[in-house]
Amino acid sequence: MTPEVNSEQAALWNGPGGHGWAAARDMVDVVLQPYEDLLVAAAKERPRTGVLDVGCGTGGVIRAIAAALGDVPCVGVDISGPQIAVAQETENTRFFQADAQVHAFEPEFDLIVSRFGVMFFDDPVAAFGNLRTAAKPGGELRAVVWRSKDENPFMTTAERAVTTLIPDLPAFDPDGPGPHSLADPDRVRQVLGDSGWTAIDLREVELDCTMPEDVLPTYLTMLGPVGRALQTMAEQEREEILRTVLREFDPFVRDGEVRFPTASWEIRGSAPL
Repeated sequence: MTPEVNSEQAALWNGPGGHGWAAARDMVDVVLQPYEDLLVAAAKERPRTGVLDVGCGTGGVIRAIAAALGDVPCVGVDISGPQIAVAQETENTRFFQADAQVHAFEPEFDLIVSRFGVMFFDDPVAAFGNLRTAAKPGGELRAVVWRSKDENPFMTTAERAVTTLIPDLPAFDPDGPGPHSLADPDRVRQVLGDSGWTAIDLREVELDCTMPEDVLPTYLTMLGPVGRALQTMAEQEREEILRTVLREFDPFVRDGEVRFPTASWEIRGSAPL
């Protein structure tokens, strides 16, 4: 593994957080399939010679891009060792564990993508500047990031439900690394501009995500701060809290399916020629 500077995020994604997402890889890919489809379509817009997926997790997106593009080399990078360990390489894909903020990339990619993997940098300007060094002149950046918490109510339902039951959950820091750190479009434009990207454009994306209803309890106990807290509890306490949390998700459940709207930005940029 190359050196890392995001020590808190490294600890999270190489600890319970990373193991939870690694174990939930199939479920996560089902839930976020619409965003995988969006990035595959972006990759197919023009001929490519190399694609990098930043914060690739267990690799579903970059494998799908590789399958769509044929013999184009595709690479996934993530700070999370547990997720990289279960990523499945194919003939045209490879994976490695590294902190993308400081890894010494070669300028070999004409497309850099990310599905919710670039919101966790300790220093976003330095990180996006470093990612620019991975791009060939004129190479593209296409990343999706979450918009605000208010625009994504499903994502915060569990935390709201346990406000008094689990009072010591980590406080939300809008300026720190986290799912909504790039929700402010003005901040995103400044970060990308300061890091050397050009032709910066943000496009609103609103997609519905789904999962089978019987998967929801697993989803809630494996992912996110509530899931990590539940994993540390005795079985009886965990089950009692889970029942309370599940009731709050009733508005999203219908006919055996959980369906919820999501709001994100599709970030576009170009590396200077």
